[in-house]
Amino acid sequence: MHKDWSLSEHTDEETPYACLTPERVLDALDQVGLIPDGRLTALSSYENRVYQCGLDEPHQGHSSVVLKFYRPGRWSADQIEEEHRFAHALQAAEVPVVAPLMWQEQSVHRLGDFYFSVSPYRGGRRPELEDEEVLMWTGRFLARLHTVGEQQGFTARPQLSITHFGHESRDWLAAHEAVAWDVRSRWERTLDQALTLIAKVAPELGADTTYQGHLRLHGDCHPGNILWTPIELPQGGPHFVDLDDARMGPAVQDLWMLLPGGSRGDQTYSLSVLIEGYEQYRPFNRRELALIEPLRTLRHIHYSAWLARRWKDPIFPHNFPWFGSSAYWAGQVQQLELQIEAMQEAPLEI
Repeated sequence: MHKDWSLSEHTDEETPYACLTPERVLDALDQVGLIPDGRLTALSSYENRVYQCGLDEPHQGHSSVVLKFYRPGRWSADQIEEEHRFAHALQAAEVPVVAPLMWQEQSVHRLGDFYFSVSPYRGGRRPELEDEEVLMWTGRFLARLHTVGEQQGFTARPQLSITHFGHESRDWLAAHEAVAWDVRSRWERTLDQALTLIAKVAPELGADTTYQGHLRLHGDCHPGNILWTPIELPQGGPHFVDLDDARMGPAVQDLWMLLPGGSRGDQTYSLSVLIEGYEQYRPFNRRELALIEPLRTLRHIHYSAWLARRWKDPIFPHNFPWFGSSAYWAGQVQQLELQIEAMQEAPLEI
């Protein structure tokens, strides 16, 4: 029996995982009645902490589970529960996602200052998105995800908007003087130009938009969050993981991050195949193609702010040693300048 971890043992806001020892990870398993077999492996995650735990006795046919400890202060219990309800709705519709397990009708649990969840472990590899069949299959499954996503909306989770990703990121970086001093004025001018242009060309991304195309999204649908298993296996093909960034937004948000870098022609080809698969299940609004570059720009801005906000967490300097230098911020200015040009070009066509 593990000791009681009192809520009085508070985490530090900037280094919240310092007290998350292996013993306390096992306390979480004990709390939901699972017995570990001694295997405990930390899985790759920056925002949260995620562990694969072997079980002494299988639970619902699973010999190992994944414990996810949410970063304190990032999401409320209501927001996490909305993520989990979305995952369970997808699972009920036979969309291949990894949904949290339930105990006493609860999927969100509390240990000290941490909310945590327990999910079955599913393996897989990154999808080979240069393969046309894989792209089309992925498009079909995204369409099925969005079909469930449009059935109702999030009420607690924020919307993907220029306010949350753009203005709030800019304001935080400025208030904390996070941008290198010798680049700061140029960065501010360029960023303001980019945000002004986004507001002009992508009004659908306004915080108070009445755009009817917004639905529940995966939100962070890059190749690392799609795991592929051989199609000859049961439940083979893609399955989605990590709905941590799920929010309301336009459908194209879940498509553009799957496009390759490089030439416009390569991106056009991949997007065409994705949407061909997508439209086997639901129509795709072609007007959203004009949102790809604004969304890409907002992600660049938000990513820099995210790194700066998390910099006192030791895992960030270790894994992102290049962040924060004058050269980094000069590169961000150049990237914003390229995005300003891209947002003024004709959108991709399919």
